[in-house]
Amino acid sequence: MEKHQKAEFDYSGVENLEAMKQARNYNRFLLNLVQRNLVGEHILDLGAGAGTFALPLHKDGIAVACVEPDSKLRTHLSTKGLLTYIDITEVLPNSVDCIYSINVLEHIEDDCATLAAMGAKIRPGGRVIIYVPAFGVLYSKMDELVGHYRRYRRKDLVTKMTDAGFRIDTAMYIDSLGFFTALVYRWIGGDTGVIDPKAVRVYDRLVFPLSRVLDRLLFGSFGKNLLVVGTRPL
Repeated sequence: MEKHQKAEFDYSGVENLEAMKQARNYNRFLLNLVQRNLVGEHILDLGAGAGTFALPLHKDGIAVACVEPDSKLRTHLSTKGLLTYIDITEVLPNSVDCIYSINVLEHIEDDCATLAAMGAKIRPGGRVIIYVPAFGVLYSKMDELVGHYRRYRRKDLVTKMTDAGFRIDTAMYIDSLGFFTALVYRWIGGDTGVIDPKAVRVYDRLVFPLSRVLDRLLFGSFGKNLLVVGTRPL
């Protein structure tokens, strides 16, 4: 079932989205991260893309709906049996137990308004899971290509989520070695911003597992990405 009332657009980073399919360890980690933090029965994927996370959850019998403004990606999700929306404003207030958003909030110009909208859709006691790219110093041609307005610092995102009415449960950086890889990419990554699928595969198989070990030793003190989990108070 598909609902759409808002203007559609085509996502400019589809090529990089395809390249990231090579990141099997990374995507498995993110799926496990979502699964560990889910609460309730009605789940919303904000910015579902090609269904990297929504489709496995759906397959496991979890009632997940998707917000995805790209028309082609949304059609793909609909053909897989997922309920889809173009925009979060179409979701009924107080109708969702948990919203997760993986590498999406940075694409939204008014992220504060979106966080407030998420709070309005989540039932009291519900949870929001936000995962975004971190540190403005890492902003590169890739960020520009895919339409990132910003990369986040922990303090800034925590403040925005608190202002939106959430109680913060977790706030940590992830992928510490990825920080240095992203810094090198910014310096020598070229002018196109396109990610090489082979490089993604090598990083995913060799570097990311080591990065997760280092993350635990550093207690999430820095990294390429940022995870913040919040709860809407009762």
